[in-house]
Amino acid sequence: MAMIDVIKQIATQAVDAASPVAIMYGTVSGTSPLEILVDQRFSLPEELLIVTETVSKYTLASGDQMLLLRMQGGQNFLVLDRLVST
Repeated sequence: MAMIDVIKQIATQAVDAASPVAIMYGTVSGTSPLEILVDQRFSLPEELLIVTETVSKYTLASGDQMLLLRMQGGQNFLVLDRLVST
């Protein structure tokens, strides 16, 4: 690995460590298995989702808006709650 690649990797890790989570919004695009579309850019399969007990009690339907936390590194997403319109 070249020295410049090592420096880039260290810089990336430092940025990731500075912001360990990010709040995101998504829309349920499938329920069995659960799949959430984020910002109409990418789909999160059930394997990447960590669902809280509260959310697991809901009967989710396609189109439900969800509040997510992206964990550091972007490999897991915590599904916090379903959003409701007022």
